[in-house]
Amino acid sequence: MFYYKNIGYKEKCKNVPVLFPPQHQDTQPGIENIMDPLPIFDDPNYIGTGKLKDKVAIVTGGDSGIGRAVALGFAKEGANISIVYYDEHEDAKITKELIENQGVKCILISGDVSKADFCKCAIEKTIDIFNRLDILVNNAGVQFPQKNIEDLTDEQFSITFHINIFSVFYMTKYSLPYLKSGSSIISTSSLFAYRGCKELLDYSSTKGAIVSFTRAVARSLAEKNIRVNAVAPGLIWTPLAVSSWSADEIPTYGTDNPMKRPAQPVELVPTYIYLASDDSSYVTGQVLHVDGGNTMQS
Repeated sequence: MFYYKNIGYKEKCKNVPVLFPPQHQDTQPGIENIMDPLPIFDDPNYIGTGKLKDKVAIVTGGDSGIGRAVALGFAKEGANISIVYYDEHEDAKITKELIENQGVKCILISGDVSKADFCKCAIEKTIDIFNRLDILVNNAGVQFPQKNIEDLTDEQFSITFHINIFSVFYMTKYSLPYLKSGSSIISTSSLFAYRGCKELLDYSSTKGAIVSFTRAVARSLAEKNIRVNAVAPGLIWTPLAVSSWSADEIPTYGTDNPMKRPAQPVELVPTYIYLASDDSSYVTGQVLHVDGGNTMQS
């Protein structure tokens, strides 16, 4: 297996495996190219079979983390990619190069997905360049841990909802005129939609909203044969981890699940490809869990 192949951090902490050196980033959603170790976003042994050939996919939050891995996986399957991201320009440029190395096209669109006008413009720009849209991946998100509900301000609650769930509504609404029979909408939820997280009340709530939104929109669009599904990841080694949690929490990040480790972004890719492709032609309104067994714990 290729997981953690570049980690030389061997210390132990209370008999819990230490996987990462302490680190923290002050801005969200974080910068991937300064993480230590770098997330694993690509399986070099994976060879696409044309499942998404000539299709066009929009991936929000596609510059890094899960979004980068998914966008690259889609590219290997033949899709052209529109990356929508905030302001992590260096990460976005790296992702664009990785995608174009697969022989497909990629455009970068920078802006704030919490704003309806930007979401509409991002979709229109994608249509202007590619003249079609087949797959929408709503993946952008933020999280701001707080020790208790008293520390959770009205402003933070609003920001988290606007970025995490309002953006899903906006991107879905403005994509619909261009989606057609066989198209796919995939949103990124979380294990915390099901288990909750006492330090992420607002984030957990938005991820639960994504689940309900997915099921409702799936019913709405079934007669048009547009499939709407979600993925609920567990803890993943992405920039959001090091920009959310303190440096002393990172060494054992993700070790409190049955598999005793977090996932690497590349481990999410086959699930998104499945939901984006005709392999899932009879699957809609579903949430697929890729969480190391976390939601099966009591």
